[in-house]
Amino acid sequence: MQVPQAAPGSCALSIVVPVYNEEDGLDAMVARVTAAARGCFGADYELILVNDGSKDTSWARICAHAERDPHIVAIDLARNHGHQLALTAGLHHVRGAIVFVLDADLQDPPELLAPMLAKLREGHDVVYGQRIKRHGETAFKRGTAALFYRMLDKLVDTHIPPDTGDFRLMTRRVVDQLNAMPERYRFIRGLVSYVGFSQVPFPYERDARFAGETKYPLRKMVALAIDAVTSFSTVPLRFASHLGMLFGLAGLLSLAGIVWVWLAGGTVQGWASLAALILIMGSVQLLVLGVFGEYLGRMYMESKHRPLFQVAEVRRHPVAVTAAAAGEAVQPVPASSEEAIRVAG
Repeated sequence: MQVPQAAPGSCALSIVVPVYNEEDGLDAMVARVTAAARGCFGADYELILVNDGSKDTSWARICAHAERDPHIVAIDLARNHGHQLALTAGLHHVRGAIVFVLDADLQDPPELLAPMLAKLREGHDVVYGQRIKRHGETAFKRGTAALFYRMLDKLVDTHIPPDTGDFRLMTRRVVDQLNAMPERYRFIRGLVSYVGFSQVPFPYERDARFAGETKYPLRKMVALAIDAVTSFSTVPLRFASHLGMLFGLAGLLSLAGIVWVWLAGGTVQGWASLAALILIMGSVQLLVLGVFGEYLGRMYMESKHRPLFQVAEVRRHPVAVTAAAAGEAVQPVPASSEEAIRVAG
């Protein structure tokens, strides 16, 4: 399959990078991503940096890069929306025939663009990075990640490849399908699997974080896991029914045992065990109500039809705006060129 050609007013490659408090490694990330893109596509690319409500100087650094490089599109979200919605915002702004997604921490090497592109040219629509080794991560993080992906595969109705993140190369038709999905609680790698088309893994070793601290502590990892399960599976709801049947059967067996002891002339003891059973049943009922409430709450939030994200502003270099309007590729300009302009988001 030939790599899709850029239509007039678009470009060959769009690179989407969500950014949250990455001031220490941002310059290195831009340099490495730019080098990888130019090595494969020359000047026919764009780099979309989405600032997800950073509290450090990330946005100022992004703007500085946009002022110097017309290939960079700077998007500032109105507040912190989370990684998945920040990535969604970037995907809604792409112009490229091919879309490359990676994180700003450089754990996923941008230099892999070239071999992933070669894989895409074999006739596929998605080439997703599959981690065969994770450098710089604790044994706890590696173990819980492995457990999560194995359990997720058993729970969800759509097959989601294990040991994969959002690091991937996609054709534009896949991205268009993703952008057409309006759901708020997004699990991008699951949505990509749901879309279908031809998808193949690209095994690679994940590097240690270049600088700074992880933006996915245990709390956020648990929230992402809940989003993944509730977005692609009703197994928790069926589990509630199975749990009810299991305890009902246990109750009938206990009742049969009590009747047997009574018929044999024995005395039925067990106030402590009775109290324990009541506490267990109450806990199970609250657990089941919590599962139902999680699904119901998500349905309630989806029914509001609020925008997935709010964009405060989009900045592009004047050369980039002119080239896009003329349907031409953006050419490099000297660093001393005029300031970047603001485009309403």
